[in-house]
Amino acid sequence: MRSAVVIKSSRAGMTVILDAQIPFGELLEAVGKKFRESARFWGSVQMTLTLEGRELTPQEELAIVDTITRNSQIEVLCLLDTDAERIERCEKALNDKLMELNSQTGQFYRGNLRRGDALESEASIVVIGDVEHGAKVTAKGNIIVLGALRGTANAGAAGNRDSVVVAFEMAPLQIRIGEHTSRFNEKNKRLGRGPMIACAGPDGVEIRPIRKTFLNNMLNFS
Repeated sequence: MRSAVVIKSSRAGMTVILDAQIPFGELLEAVGKKFRESARFWGSVQMTLTLEGRELTPQEELAIVDTITRNSQIEVLCLLDTDAERIERCEKALNDKLMELNSQTGQFYRGNLRRGDALESEASIVVIGDVEHGAKVTAKGNIIVLGALRGTANAGAAGNRDSVVVAFEMAPLQIRIGEHTSRFNEKNKRLGRGPMIACAGPDGVEIRPIRKTFLNNMLNFS
């Protein structure tokens, strides 16, 4: 009988091949069992992760990552995307929309936003600092956090689904882009190491890694 979960490792990280047919709930149980049984073999390590074998929503991807970390000592540094079209779509959205920040319509806020703080913008906004758990940023355009996003971000607040949310450390409680909302766990677990971009996809909010140098160039920072 073919295994529902197959783990392959390489110098680049770990690839988990998932059965495309079984219900997702059963798949999560199989993932948990597989990593519990192999926890001693893997030990305490940091690895990148690639998921293959079936189409997954962003929420399902995060559920699998959470199941792996709860059943092993593996820290998933980053979820790598093998969908070239999806990567290109998110990077194009970033290219197109961050150009707006170089015009007078973009606003900058310097400082950390703490629990209970709320920041609103009629355009796009760059936060030079952290957005802590319990804080909220709302913008009709894009939201760029040059720090950690642990609170709530509402981009495209007027209904613009082409807006993006970018953070140097992506660990949000909730992200809303246009009419799409994704809520994450209360523990503000980091969704990946390094800068990440959130954009609206067909199944909700999609979060993908980006290069910090690429973001710096877009913002004209040295």
